[in-house]
Amino acid sequence: MVRTALLFGLLTGILLAIGYLFAGFAGMTLFLIIAFVINFSAYWFSDRIVLSMYKAKEITKSDEPKLHEIVENLAEEAGIPKPRVYLVRSESPNAFATGRSPKNAAVAVTSGLLDNLNWDEVEGVLSHEIAHIKSRDTLTSTIAATIAGAIAYIAQMAWWSMFLGDRRRGSGGSIMLLPLIILAPLAATLVQLAISRTREYKADRNGSILSKKPLSLASALKKISEAASRNPMRGNAATSHLFIVNPFKGDSFVNLFSTHPPVAERVKRLEQMAKEI
Repeated sequence: MVRTALLFGLLTGILLAIGYLFAGFAGMTLFLIIAFVINFSAYWFSDRIVLSMYKAKEITKSDEPKLHEIVENLAEEAGIPKPRVYLVRSESPNAFATGRSPKNAAVAVTSGLLDNLNWDEVEGVLSHEIAHIKSRDTLTSTIAATIAGAIAYIAQMAWWSMFLGDRRRGSGGSIMLLPLIILAPLAATLVQLAISRTREYKADRNGSILSKKPLSLASALKKISEAASRNPMRGNAATSHLFIVNPFKGDSFVNLFSTHPPVAERVKRLEQMAKEI
Protein backbone atom coordinates (compact mmCIF):
# COMPACT_ATOMS: atom_id res chain seq x y z
CA MET A 1 0.00 0.00 0.00
CA VAL A 2 2.96 2.34 0.55
CA ARG A 3 3.94 2.10 -3.12
CA THR A 4 0.34 2.67 -4.17
CA ALA A 5 0.09 5.78 -1.99
CA LEU A 6 3.40 7.01 -3.46
CA LEU A 7 2.05 6.59 -6.99
CA PHE A 8 -1.09 8.54 -6.16
CA GLY A 9 0.91 11.30 -4.46
CA LEU A 10 3.37 11.71 -7.33
CA LEU A 11 0.57 11.75 -9.89
CA THR A 12 -1.26 14.45 -7.94
CA GLY A 13 1.89 16.55 -7.68
CA ILE A 14 2.61 16.26 -11.40
CA LEU A 15 -0.92 17.24 -12.39
CA LEU A 16 -0.93 20.20 -9.98
CA ALA A 17 2.32 21.41 -11.55
CA ILE A 18 0.79 21.16 -15.02
CA GLY A 19 -2.29 23.06 -13.87
CA TYR A 20 -0.20 25.85 -12.38
CA LEU A 21 1.93 26.08 -15.53
CA PHE A 22 -1.08 26.76 -17.73
CA ALA A 23 -3.54 28.63 -15.50
CA GLY A 24 -1.99 29.45 -12.11
CA PHE A 25 -3.95 28.59 -8.96
CA ALA A 26 -7.20 28.20 -10.90
CA GLY A 27 -5.48 25.57 -13.03
CA MET A 28 -4.17 23.84 -9.91
CA THR A 29 -7.71 23.59 -8.55
CA LEU A 30 -9.00 22.11 -11.81
CA PHE A 31 -6.16 19.61 -12.02
CA LEU A 32 -6.62 18.64 -8.37
CA ILE A 33 -10.13 17.53 -9.29
CA ILE A 34 -8.75 15.68 -12.32
CA ALA A 35 -6.13 13.99 -10.11
CA PHE A 36 -8.84 12.84 -7.70
CA VAL A 37 -10.86 11.34 -10.56
CA ILE A 38 -7.81 9.57 -12.02
CA ASN A 39 -6.71 8.24 -8.60
CA PHE A 40 -10.21 6.96 -7.84
CA SER A 41 -10.54 5.35 -11.27
CA ALA A 42 -7.05 3.85 -11.13
CA TYR A 43 -7.73 2.11 -7.81
CA TRP A 44 -11.19 0.74 -8.61
CA PHE A 45 -11.12 0.28 -12.37
CA SER A 46 -7.45 -0.03 -13.40
CA ASP A 47 -7.84 -3.72 -14.23
CA ARG A 48 -10.73 -2.98 -16.59
CA ILE A 49 -8.82 -0.07 -18.11
CA VAL A 50 -5.77 -2.22 -18.86
CA LEU A 51 -7.87 -5.07 -20.27
CA SER A 52 -9.74 -2.62 -22.49
CA MET A 53 -6.43 -1.14 -23.74
CA TYR A 54 -5.69 -4.49 -25.36
CA LYS A 55 -9.31 -5.32 -26.28
CA ALA A 56 -9.14 -8.42 -24.09
CA LYS A 57 -12.25 -10.59 -24.18
CA GLU A 58 -13.24 -12.88 -21.32
CA ILE A 59 -13.38 -16.50 -22.41
CA THR A 60 -15.36 -19.31 -20.80
CA LYS A 61 -14.39 -22.86 -19.99
CA SER A 62 -16.30 -24.08 -23.05
CA ASP A 63 -14.18 -21.77 -25.23
CA GLU A 64 -10.80 -23.00 -23.95
CA PRO A 65 -11.29 -25.96 -21.57
CA LYS A 66 -7.58 -26.85 -21.30
CA LEU A 67 -6.59 -23.27 -20.56
CA HIS A 68 -9.22 -22.98 -17.84
CA GLU A 69 -8.16 -26.32 -16.37
CA ILE A 70 -4.56 -25.10 -16.07
CA VAL A 71 -5.60 -21.81 -14.44
CA GLU A 72 -7.93 -23.61 -12.04
CA ASN A 73 -5.29 -26.14 -10.96
CA LEU A 74 -2.61 -23.48 -10.45
CA ALA A 75 -4.98 -21.25 -8.47
CA GLU A 76 -5.93 -24.18 -6.26
CA GLU A 77 -2.24 -25.00 -5.72
CA ALA A 78 -1.58 -21.35 -4.82
CA GLY A 79 -4.57 -21.21 -2.48
CA ILE A 80 -6.28 -18.30 -4.23
CA PRO A 81 -9.63 -17.94 -6.04
CA LYS A 82 -9.55 -18.84 -9.72
CA PRO A 83 -8.88 -15.65 -11.73
CA ARG A 84 -11.02 -14.67 -14.70
CA VAL A 85 -9.45 -15.66 -18.02
CA TYR A 86 -9.11 -13.26 -20.96
CA LEU A 87 -7.85 -13.56 -24.52
CA VAL A 88 -6.00 -10.80 -26.41
CA ARG A 89 -5.99 -11.12 -30.19
CA SER A 90 -2.32 -10.73 -31.04
CA GLU A 91 0.08 -12.91 -33.00
CA SER A 92 2.86 -12.08 -30.53
CA PRO A 93 2.91 -14.64 -27.66
CA ASN A 94 2.64 -13.05 -24.21
CA ALA A 95 0.56 -12.88 -21.04
CA PHE A 96 -0.17 -10.64 -18.07
CA ALA A 97 -2.13 -10.59 -14.82
CA THR A 98 -4.19 -7.75 -13.43
CA GLY A 99 -6.55 -6.91 -10.56
CA ARG A 100 -6.39 -5.14 -7.21
CA SER A 101 -6.54 -8.38 -5.17
CA PRO A 102 -6.64 -12.16 -5.65
CA LYS A 103 -10.44 -11.97 -5.35
CA ASN A 104 -10.61 -9.51 -8.26
CA ALA A 105 -7.83 -10.92 -10.42
CA ALA A 106 -7.67 -11.80 -14.08
CA VAL A 107 -5.09 -13.41 -16.34
CA ALA A 108 -4.85 -12.54 -20.01
CA VAL A 109 -3.06 -14.52 -22.70
CA THR A 110 -2.55 -13.62 -26.33
CA SER A 111 -3.77 -15.85 -29.13
CA GLY A 112 -0.14 -16.08 -30.19
CA LEU A 113 0.73 -17.70 -26.87
CA LEU A 114 -1.78 -20.48 -27.44
CA ASP A 115 -0.72 -20.91 -31.07
CA ASN A 116 3.05 -21.02 -30.56
CA LEU A 117 3.63 -22.66 -27.17
CA ASN A 118 2.86 -26.20 -26.02
CA TRP A 119 0.64 -26.72 -22.99
CA ASP A 120 3.53 -27.32 -20.59
CA GLU A 121 4.99 -23.96 -21.64
CA VAL A 122 1.60 -22.28 -21.33
CA GLU A 123 1.34 -23.72 -17.81
CA GLY A 124 4.78 -22.34 -17.00
CA VAL A 125 3.71 -18.87 -18.15
CA LEU A 126 0.44 -18.99 -16.23
CA SER A 127 2.21 -20.21 -13.09
CA HIS A 128 4.32 -17.02 -13.25
CA GLU A 129 1.17 -14.88 -13.51
CA ILE A 130 -0.59 -16.76 -10.70
CA ALA A 131 2.50 -16.16 -8.54
CA HIS A 132 2.15 -12.41 -9.20
CA ILE A 133 -1.50 -12.55 -8.14
CA LYS A 134 -0.73 -14.50 -4.96
CA SER A 135 2.02 -11.99 -4.04
CA ARG A 136 -0.41 -9.11 -4.68
CA ASP A 137 1.96 -7.59 -7.23
CA THR A 138 -0.95 -6.88 -9.55
CA LEU A 139 -2.41 -3.96 -7.55
CA THR A 140 0.72 -1.82 -7.79
CA SER A 141 1.52 -3.00 -11.32
CA THR A 142 -1.91 -2.22 -12.73
CA ILE A 143 -2.21 1.16 -11.02
CA ALA A 144 1.30 2.06 -12.19
CA ALA A 145 0.35 1.10 -15.75
CA THR A 146 -2.82 3.19 -15.64
CA ILE A 147 -1.26 6.32 -14.12
CA ALA A 148 2.06 6.21 -15.98
CA GLY A 149 0.21 5.40 -19.18
CA ALA A 150 -1.91 8.53 -18.82
CA ILE A 151 1.14 10.69 -18.13
CA ALA A 152 3.10 9.14 -21.00
CA TYR A 153 0.17 9.79 -23.31
CA ILE A 154 0.14 13.47 -22.30
CA ALA A 155 3.90 13.65 -22.85
CA GLN A 156 3.66 12.10 -26.30
CA MET A 157 0.89 14.51 -27.26
CA ALA A 158 3.12 17.39 -26.17
CA TRP A 159 6.05 15.97 -28.10
CA TRP A 160 4.09 15.68 -31.34
CA SER A 161 2.56 19.12 -30.81
CA MET A 162 6.07 20.56 -30.69
CA PHE A 163 7.06 18.79 -33.87
CA LEU A 164 3.94 19.59 -35.84
CA GLY A 165 3.57 23.06 -34.39
CA ASP A 166 0.39 25.01 -33.91
CA ARG A 167 0.03 27.89 -36.36
CA ARG A 168 -2.65 29.53 -34.28
CA ARG A 169 -0.30 29.90 -31.31
CA GLY A 170 2.92 30.52 -33.18
CA SER A 171 6.34 29.26 -32.12
CA GLY A 172 5.99 30.63 -28.59
CA GLY A 173 3.20 28.16 -27.84
CA SER A 174 5.45 25.26 -28.72
CA ILE A 175 8.12 26.49 -26.31
CA MET A 176 5.52 26.43 -23.52
CA LEU A 177 5.13 22.71 -24.13
CA LEU A 178 8.77 22.01 -23.28
CA PRO A 179 8.12 21.38 -19.56
CA LEU A 180 5.62 18.68 -20.51
CA ILE A 181 8.33 16.69 -22.28
CA ILE A 182 9.79 15.80 -18.90
CA LEU A 183 6.58 13.93 -18.13
CA ALA A 184 7.74 10.86 -20.05
CA PRO A 185 10.79 10.32 -17.80
CA LEU A 186 8.61 11.14 -14.78
CA ALA A 187 6.08 8.53 -15.81
CA ALA A 188 8.91 6.06 -16.29
CA THR A 189 10.23 6.95 -12.84
CA LEU A 190 6.81 6.20 -11.38
CA VAL A 191 6.99 2.71 -12.83
CA GLN A 192 10.62 2.22 -11.77
CA LEU A 193 9.81 3.26 -8.18
CA ALA A 194 6.81 0.97 -8.01
CA ILE A 195 8.10 -2.07 -9.87
CA SER A 196 11.25 -3.88 -8.83
CA ARG A 197 13.07 -6.10 -11.33
CA THR A 198 13.53 -8.66 -8.57
CA ARG A 199 9.80 -9.35 -8.55
CA GLU A 200 10.14 -11.09 -11.94
CA TYR A 201 12.79 -13.44 -10.55
CA LYS A 202 10.55 -14.07 -7.55
CA ALA A 203 7.51 -14.78 -9.74
CA ASP A 204 9.58 -17.10 -11.95
CA ARG A 205 10.70 -19.07 -8.89
CA ASN A 206 7.36 -19.14 -7.08
CA GLY A 207 5.52 -19.98 -10.28
CA SER A 208 7.89 -22.86 -10.98
CA ILE A 209 7.23 -24.19 -7.50
CA LEU A 210 3.50 -24.12 -8.25
CA SER A 211 3.78 -25.86 -11.62
CA LYS A 212 6.91 -27.89 -10.83
CA LYS A 213 8.02 -27.10 -14.39
CA PRO A 214 10.85 -24.53 -14.32
CA LEU A 215 12.25 -25.77 -17.64
CA SER A 216 8.87 -25.27 -19.31
CA LEU A 217 8.81 -21.67 -18.13
CA ALA A 218 12.42 -21.21 -19.30
CA SER A 219 11.53 -22.56 -22.74
CA ALA A 220 8.46 -20.29 -22.88
CA LEU A 221 10.49 -17.20 -21.96
CA LYS A 222 12.95 -17.87 -24.78
CA LYS A 223 10.17 -18.35 -27.33
CA ILE A 224 8.27 -15.25 -26.20
CA SER A 225 11.41 -13.11 -26.21
CA GLU A 226 12.40 -14.23 -29.70
CA ALA A 227 8.88 -13.65 -31.01
CA ALA A 228 8.69 -10.18 -29.42
CA SER A 229 11.90 -9.13 -31.17
CA ARG A 230 10.54 -10.27 -34.55
CA ASN A 231 6.93 -9.20 -34.14
CA PRO A 232 6.47 -6.66 -31.31
CA MET A 233 3.01 -5.76 -30.07
CA ARG A 234 1.46 -2.33 -30.40
CA GLY A 235 0.53 -0.61 -27.15
CA ASN A 236 1.42 1.88 -24.43
CA ALA A 237 5.04 1.53 -23.30
CA ALA A 238 4.00 2.29 -19.72
CA THR A 239 2.20 -1.07 -19.58
CA SER A 240 5.25 -3.12 -20.63
CA HIS A 241 5.97 -4.20 -17.03
CA LEU A 242 2.63 -6.03 -16.87
CA PHE A 243 3.67 -8.62 -19.43
CA ILE A 244 5.82 -11.65 -18.66
CA VAL A 245 8.29 -10.41 -21.32
CA ASN A 246 8.48 -6.85 -22.69
CA PRO A 247 6.31 -7.14 -25.83
CA PHE A 248 7.24 -3.82 -27.44
CA LYS A 249 9.95 -2.74 -29.83
CA GLY A 250 12.99 -1.70 -27.79
CA ASP A 251 13.33 1.91 -28.88
CA SER A 252 14.55 4.66 -26.57
CA PHE A 253 11.06 5.63 -25.37
CA VAL A 254 10.10 2.05 -24.54
CA ASN A 255 13.43 1.47 -22.79
CA LEU A 256 12.59 4.27 -20.36
CA PHE A 257 9.95 1.96 -18.90
CA SER A 258 12.06 -1.20 -18.82
CA THR A 259 11.55 -3.15 -15.60
CA HIS A 260 12.27 -6.66 -16.90
CA PRO A 261 15.56 -8.36 -16.06
CA PRO A 262 17.36 -9.99 -19.02
CA VAL A 263 15.59 -13.09 -20.28
CA ALA A 264 18.92 -14.92 -20.50
CA GLU A 265 19.48 -14.42 -16.76
CA ARG A 266 15.93 -15.53 -15.94
CA VAL A 267 16.42 -18.67 -18.02
CA LYS A 268 19.76 -19.36 -16.33
CA ARG A 269 18.18 -19.16 -12.88
CA LEU A 270 15.30 -21.43 -13.90
CA GLU A 271 17.69 -24.01 -15.32
CA GLN A 272 19.66 -23.94 -12.08
CA MET A 273 16.43 -24.31 -10.12
CA ALA A 274 15.52 -27.39 -12.20
CA LYS A 275 18.75 -29.06 -11.04
CA GLU A 276 17.87 -28.38 -7.42
CA ILE A 277 14.36 -29.80 -7.33
